[in-house]
Amino acid sequence: MKPTQTIAPKSYVFQVELLVEGSSNGAALEKIIHALNESPLLDYRILSGIQLGQLIDERKAEADTLVSVPVAIPEPVQAGSAADSSSAIEQSDGFDSIRKYMKSNKLIRLIVNKGFGVKLSIPCRIINFDDQTNVVTIYHVDEKQVYTFRLNEIEDFQE
Repeated sequence: MKPTQTIAPKSYVFQVELLVEGSSNGAALEKIIHALNESPLLDYRILSGIQLGQLIDERKAEADTLVSVPVAIPEPVQAGSAADSSSAIEQSDGFDSIRKYMKSNKLIRLIVNKGFGVKLSIPCRIINFDDQTNVVTIYHVDEKQVYTFRLNEIEDFQE
């Protein structure tokens, strides 16, 4: 009897553009995510198409039209002073981990406190984060639904 050879399946990556109609950008995105989750695809990543940052773009355009104002640069701190340790601290708004999860499209577990003793543990992907309103939009991978939560409702992010 001859030994049979098995051929290992190969994986391929394709870049596609999709045109989807919906009552809003979020509704169209929900249709795409639902269709992708129902398909036999191994994995997917949505790289663009979400209308984000319009306010940021407007403010940058406004800033470009304004005249530059010189800024005073503080003098360097002498070594060994108490202020030296504070100069080593990086500037951060504290939302870097949220942006990292959103950009990588990584599956995480969100722990949400809805109040009155109600806690939710949601396996999800972060779709959007609005740092102006402190609202996080997530896609619940089990329920295949999009939800929004205020940042003060979120207790933890777990990988």
